[in-house]
Amino acid sequence: MTRLSVNINKVALIRNSRGSNLPDLVQVAKDCEAFGAEGITVHPRPDERHIRYDDVPALRPVVTTEFNIEGNPTPEFLELVLANPPAQCTLVPDDPGQLTSDRGWDTFGKADFLRDVTARLKEAGIRVSLFVDAEEKMVEGAKAVGADRIEFYTGHYAHAFKADPEKAVAPHRSCARLANDIGIGINAGHDLNLENLRFYQMEVPGLLEVSIGHALICDALYYGLQNTMQMYLRQLKP
Repeated sequence: MTRLSVNINKVALIRNSRGSNLPDLVQVAKDCEAFGAEGITVHPRPDERHIRYDDVPALRPVVTTEFNIEGNPTPEFLELVLANPPAQCTLVPDDPGQLTSDRGWDTFGKADFLRDVTARLKEAGIRVSLFVDAEEKMVEGAKAVGADRIEFYTGHYAHAFKADPEKAVAPHRSCARLANDIGIGINAGHDLNLENLRFYQMEVPGLLEVSIGHALICDALYYGLQNTMQMYLRQLKP
C-alpha cells in the first residue's frame, strides 16, 4: 500500500495568522495520526510563515508514525534536522521566500552538494529523499548521489490531469519503472487531491508514500478532518 503522510503546514499558517496557538499544531498532528495518517510532514521555510523552526522539537517526540521534514538544505535547516532527527528528510530546492515548491533538483548540476548533504543525513540514520521532476536523468542522478528515495513533483501532473490523464501520468510511470529497476524508492507530492490521487497511485508502480497537505486541509473545511482522512486513505487502497 501507498502510505499517506499529512503535511500540516496549512494548519500552522492558520495558527500564525492570529498569533496564538489555535489550532494547536501538536494536537492536530496527534489527531491526524489517530484518524489514520501514516506519517506527518512539515516544511519549515526561512520566513517561518507556517511551520516555525520551534515547531519541530515540539512535534518530534509526539509523532508516533513517520516524521518527515522537508526543505531546502541550508545550514540552519540541516542543524534543525540533525538536532531533531526524523525518519525521513526530503530535500527541496526552494528559493528564499518562494510561495510553494514548483520544481525538482538538478541532480547532476548539484551532484556534489547533494552527495555531501545526503551522506551527512544518512550518517545520522535519516532516510533521504530528493524532490525531483519526472525526468529519467534526474532519477538516475538521485541514485548516483546516494539518496534512498525520490519524491516526484506532481504539480505538472495535477495541472494536466483534467485535460489528458494518460499524458499527464506517462512520464511519472516511466520514471517509476526506472526507479524500481535501479533500486530507489518512490514518494510523490504536490497538488494531489481526491480527484487525481487514485489514478496516480494506480499508474505509478512502486509508489511508497504521498505527502498531501493543501488539498486535504481544504477538503477538511467541508467534510471534517477525520472524514477527509478516511476519504484520502480509501483512494490509496489497492
